[in-house]
Amino acid sequence: MRTDQILTRLERVFARLDREPERPAHLQTPQMSRHRVVLLGSTLAFYLAIVVAVLTTSWLVRLDWQVMFFRPYEQWPQLHAFLDYLVVLGQRGPTAVMVAAWLGWRSWRQHTLRPLITLGVALLLLNITVGAVKLGLGRLGPHYATQIGSAELFAGGDIFPSGHTANAVVTWGILAYLASTTVTRRVLSVVSAVVSLSVGATTVYLGTHWVSDVLLGWSAGLLIMLALPWFEPLIAGAEARVFALRERLRRRLETGTVPVPVATALTPLLSAGGKWQLRLAGDAAGAAGPQEPAAAPVPATAQAAVAGPGHAPVPRPAAHVSGRPHLIRSERTPVTPVGSRRPAHTERPAGRAAARPATGG
Repeated sequence: MRTDQILTRLERVFARLDREPERPAHLQTPQMSRHRVVLLGSTLAFYLAIVVAVLTTSWLVRLDWQVMFFRPYEQWPQLHAFLDYLVVLGQRGPTAVMVAAWLGWRSWRQHTLRPLITLGVALLLLNITVGAVKLGLGRLGPHYATQIGSAELFAGGDIFPSGHTANAVVTWGILAYLASTTVTRRVLSVVSAVVSLSVGATTVYLGTHWVSDVLLGWSAGLLIMLALPWFEPLIAGAEARVFALRERLRRRLETGTVPVPVATALTPLLSAGGKWQLRLAGDAAGAAGPQEPAAAPVPATAQAAVAGPGHAPVPRPAAHVSGRPHLIRSERTPVTPVGSRRPAHTERPAGRAAARPATGG
């Protein structure tokens, strides 16, 4: 007769949210396949073509000005309030916090730091590559353009490529990159593509970016996502070093070389969900086996013999042992003082009575 417990749907959901007993063995890191290399090369060629088209003030720059004069935010003003909130999905601060919270939970659940380290590497690559091109080309945005038909390059701006668009591609695409199953990866890839396309189109609608800025932002973010497998050895090495540092800190805590306040603060971080508990050197010795019996007291004559004739031991007073049981304060009999508590007046004459008011008229 089977006695397997049948879980409800809600219980199955909570079971999936609970921490796994150990790191799953089925976690696989993406490899730099031939298909990925072809996509990377094609995206890089598209990236360079956009940069050349803007540098030469080609038809792409004319398209930028045509969309700018069209002013989409005036054509459809009813969308302005909604798109002001939608563009937040491309801002680095809010999106990085949300995605880092999710990946932090995954790192805790699966006993691995790879999700958080991968996010950090992707954002670092994004800041370096996109920031360098922004500052190098110095393009001004549509609201600050000074000459009609010009590419507005090398004018001290920082909007080419679009940082909102590139950040949306990387931040939301990292969820698909770190997905555990093929189905989840495909679903999250579609979701991240829709979000990044929407953010890029929203920046054009609001007039904060040219069309070419958005195209280059999509390309820059996709290049980072396609190149991430090349950084997997670096990510694995960083994770191994962090775990090795944790083990060294554990050994220092167990040997007692770390101050007590620091040890108290580090113990929850190094416990790994209860798999490791702080055991000091004294506790370990006590757990290893029974303690040896205490040594018998040495008589005073033997101490005097060891100390020599010139160093006689100082005799200690014997401890007083009461024969009655010790009573707590509530069990003691209260003592009532006898006589008056008022101090005697020595200056007052002995035969003189105290003056009292006369009664009865």
